[in-house]
Parts: sequence; C-alpha cells; structure tokens
Amino acid sequence: MTELISLREAVSTLVNDGDCVALEGFTHLIPCAAGHELIRQGKKNLYLVRMTPDLVYDQLIGAGCATRLRFSWGGNPGVGSLHRFRDAVERGWPHALALEEHGHADMANAYVAGAANLPFSVLRGYQGSDLPRYNPNIRFIRCPFTDEELAVSPAIRPDVTIIHAQKADRRGNVLLWGILGVQKEAAMAARRVIVTVEEIVDKLDAPPNACILPRAVVSAVCLQPGGAAPSYAHGYYARDNRFYIAWDDIARERETFTTWIREHILQTDDFDGFRRVLAQSTRSGA
Repeated sequence: MTELISLREAVSTLVNDGDCVALEGFTHLIPCAAGHELIRQGKKNLYLVRMTPDLVYDQLIGAGCATRLRFSWGGNPGVGSLHRFRDAVERGWPHALALEEHGHADMANAYVAGAANLPFSVLRGYQGSDLPRYNPNIRFIRCPFTDEELAVSPAIRPDVTIIHAQKADRRGNVLLWGILGVQKEAAMAARRVIVTVEEIVDKLDAPPNACILPRAVVSAVCLQPGGAAPSYAHGYYARDNRFYIAWDDIARERETFTTWIREHILQTDDFDGFRRVLAQSTRSGA
C-alpha cells in the first residue's frame, strides 16, 4: 500500500546501502531533491542506474554514495563533462567507480524487460559498434525463427526506483505529463518505488496523453515542491540553465565541490560518513 510520508522517511526506510537505485527523468522531472536526501543520509555502495546521468549523479558520485554505474550517456547537458564522474573513473576519488555502458535503446529495453519480469532485453543494435568489446553484458543471440543476430543485455530490476512527478492523489496514484523518459518502465521494473511530487490533490484530472502510475506500484509518495530543480517540471517551473552552467566550475575542483555539498546539501558539519570518505581518499593520495 502506498504511504504518504516525508522524503527523509522514505529514503531512510526504503533505500539500503548496496541497493541498485535508479533515479530517472529525461531532461524533465529529474528527482534532484531525492538525490540530495541520499547524500544527506550517507547512503553508500549504491549501484546507480540511469539512462542519462547528469548533475544529480555527479553529486552522488562525488559524495561517495556510488560504487557502480549502469548508463547510456553521461554529461552536463549543453555544457560539457561531469567532473566528479571523471575524477572517480580516472583517479578513484572519492573511490573507484565501476562502469557499465549501454546504448539508449538498450537501456530502455532493459527497463521494459525488468518490468515484464524477463531475464534480458532483445534489440536490433550494436551492429558495427565496438561497445560490446568493452561491456561483456552486451551479447548476441540467434533468433530461433529467422536466424537473425540480435543483441541482448541483462534486464534492469532496481531495488528502488525514484522519480519526480507533478501530482499524486491522496490514495497514492501518481500523475506525470510532458516529456517522459523511462519513468514508467523504471517504476514498473523496481521492487520499491519512491515518487516525489509537486502537489497532492483530491482528484488527478489527468490531461490528454498523461501517464498515471497506479498506487499498486508505488511504495511512497513524498510532497516535495521544487523537487526536480534545477531541471524543470512542466506546468510548474522552468529549467535553471544558469545553474547547469555554474555547475561546471563548482564541480571542477574537489575543494569547491565539497564546499558546495556542505553548504547547499548538508547544511551542517556533522556528516561524519562524508568527511570520512573524503579524508580516506586524501590520505590515499588519490
């Protein structure tokens, strides 16, 4: 049954260290506030999954929350690299990050396979690509009907999927509209689902072409106005392009990044886990 609880309680009770966690949203409705709560609670050893890891994943990686990432593109949209992502991969700071790279269509199909309780996804893809040379989880099979060679990869079944949406009703049904990525598929594939929303209403009044997630697949709904910022929530607020540009300088150096995390996310000096990870990394000479 869906619970209407605080984001702090949802993350505390539904996300465990070592979980496979997907925070999905494509350009729009990215669950940034939830990512910040993961950092505040010092979640660690997470296996993160996301089609397009951008700023919120740069923050999670730099804060030492992640040890593994499955993705299909990573970067600061319209700006450039993710510096905390690169530091983890290239220099192991704050610790090493294992990567599993796929194509967009493959990631989408893998969520669909997970939602259908299938062991792997199938697609026509990767012909002429060298990515399978570097990712042993991209493999090929022969179709038993046509003898055609098809690509396969493991289904994505997150322990927890977290998304942001515009509305939920008081029973826990969720409404989202506008540009959607794989939020629906990622939610249907997960064991537990946390949804942050702009508002909770008595009646959803869904517009045409909207998506409704029924309460049967939602573990927790958390009222979190502005929970997608600096990305945008269609009908509520615009994308903060200035912040995406500013992030390039904030995240470029470890010192400016850690200062920003302390001042804007933690807002305290008592986050022992974060300090310990950074101190260990510094002592190791990474």
